[in-house]
Amino acid sequence: MTSLLRISQTTEESLIAAFFRESEGKWRSERRYYTLPDGETKEMVSIIAIEFLETGSEELRQLAQLHGLSDEACLNCGAKVSWESKDSVTERKESKGSTLFGALGTTLYRDRGFATSKPVTAEYYFPNPKTLCLRTEYNGSVFEEELKLIGQNYRTRQTIISRAGEQLMIGQYLEKRI
Repeated sequence: MTSLLRISQTTEESLIAAFFRESEGKWRSERRYYTLPDGETKEMVSIIAIEFLETGSEELRQLAQLHGLSDEACLNCGAKVSWESKDSVTERKESKGSTLFGALGTTLYRDRGFATSKPVTAEYYFPNPKTLCLRTEYNGSVFEEELKLIGQNYRTRQTIISRAGEQLMIGQYLEKRI
């Protein structure tokens, strides 16, 4: 429980806690995926629910265990993100699920990745307090993401997926608070 006695957080940990708190709530996400190099597009709509997680919460303790961290209460803060997505053209349901995020230092721990159900980590940084940048690598792929808070009611996201130095897909998102 030594992490509960930590007196100060790093600047990045303070920024990610504020970012997760500001993101808490329900969002409607409209997104478009561009497959490269042919440019094929796919449009999706998701309803996303984001819940802020405090240090020591049961979800963060489970996430720390999943990653084999020695102190189960070491994750500074986190978020639980749930979603339900459908193809915006065909209205066909695409996916439904949830994922956990937990921060420690400049590492973001996740219970699953974008393209895997296995636990992954990402390095993160903030070019400014309202913009979170992530870099995640696994299975030979690199996922670079930028999430930007715009006022109280909007977020933008962009994801670039690469393999062997070649960009394969770009995802662009506009999220509106509901």
